[in-house]
Amino acid sequence: MVKNKILDSIRKITEKTNFWKSITLLLFVIILVTQVFEISISPKVSFLKNQQPLPTEDIVVDTTALTKLVLPAEGVVLPITWGSLGKQMTSDGVIDEAKFRALFEGGLTNAEEQMLSGNSDQPVVLNLQNSRYLLDLFWAFGLSNKNDILENGEMTDEQYGGAENFASTGGWSLSKGEGFDHYSKHAYVTLTDDQQAMVDKVSRGIYRPCCGNSTHFPDCNHGMAMLGLLELMAKNNVSEQEMYNVALIVNSFWFPQTYIDLATYFKEQGKDWNEVDAQTVLGSDYSSAQGYQQIRQQIKSLPKPEQGGGGCGV
Repeated sequence: MVKNKILDSIRKITEKTNFWKSITLLLFVIILVTQVFEISISPKVSFLKNQQPLPTEDIVVDTTALTKLVLPAEGVVLPITWGSLGKQMTSDGVIDEAKFRALFEGGLTNAEEQMLSGNSDQPVVLNLQNSRYLLDLFWAFGLSNKNDILENGEMTDEQYGGAENFASTGGWSLSKGEGFDHYSKHAYVTLTDDQQAMVDKVSRGIYRPCCGNSTHFPDCNHGMAMLGLLELMAKNNVSEQEMYNVALIVNSFWFPQTYIDLATYFKEQGKDWNEVDAQTVLGSDYSSAQGYQQIRQQIKSLPKPEQGGGGCGV
């Protein structure tokens, strides 16, 4: 019996020895083969059942549909009263009528004619066709209407060497004489303290993609025009939220590609354009020149942006 136990132990040792010899030989063969042939091993079945596959294609956004949301064909009805402001500015020399008309070689529409030289009691509608016309008209008004922001805001900071040195002031060449001669000179629209406070507050939160400043620092034509529009809306007691809503659409018509891009960005984040808060989009993180450029680099479904943007001159 003892002899059988000894033989059994020898047999087990031999089996174990043969097993490890086999393993060693197999590993040697694998190493040898990998040195001679290029072998790629990939699993057929994922062992992580809940793991989602990585996307293999870029996200595609329907920019045609987004464009219709950002730039509605019907435009936007501005909640303002224009009256005879164009006629008053022409009379005072803020607008040289001949120079102004020369910008629009195709002539003016009836509505535009009334705003420039008549007494317009019709709703003011801004759209792609008249966006440049209204930009210039609001620029003239924002520049010339007497307002505390122009007289005591960033424009008059001594570090800039005087308010006359900005694109919005020295760049206004459609007046009789120097454009700066009319800077905050004419009391076309006088605001109450509450209305002025509203303009002061909202103007600090509205940026533009051509510059890095808010409307409270209207150093270019877009900023000066937006300031004028805010004053007109405040005069009509427009609410703060509506001011932001209108300003976003107006900015979109003045910088169409910028806001189509931003709408694309939000769509990629799972948010529709009509769900985005206007005040958020108009802030420096999205609507300033620096903020927009940072966001633009993050958009996956559009080609890399080309250099350039909206101009700030007449």
